[in-house]
Amino acid sequence: MKKNRSDCPISCSLDVFGDKWSLLILRDIMLRGKVSYSEFLKSEEKIASNILVNRLNVLEAENIVTKKVAAENKSKFVYSLTPKGIDLLPIIIEIMDWGAKYNANCPRRELGKKIQEDKMKVLTDYREKLFKEFT
Repeated sequence: MKKNRSDCPISCSLDVFGDKWSLLILRDIMLRGKVSYSEFLKSEEKIASNILVNRLNVLEAENIVTKKVAAENKSKFVYSLTPKGIDLLPIIIEIMDWGAKYNANCPRRELGKKIQEDKMKVLTDYREKLFKEFT
């Protein structure tokens, strides 16, 4: 069992998903529908393959994502959120909303506008969609 740096809940959480790449992988799964290693590699942020492997392994070890063999291609794995991962959705949306609000270089996308209009509805809709995909 891994020892946390402190007993602060924020610190403990950041130890699990607090790096840029883990958050972007979660964004890609939650909001962009990406499920495979090759799809994550194609993200605009250009994650290095060794970092991607590491972060996927960490997210899997922490039971935030699960990895399964793809039904259509037995040599390919697909990743999906666990209920623990789905519970990160409000955090991802809040980070996205904050970034769109305070960074002039981050134009608001349609989802950002929709979130501003009715954050609770967006969260409920996405959570339901993700749970359907998980079950």
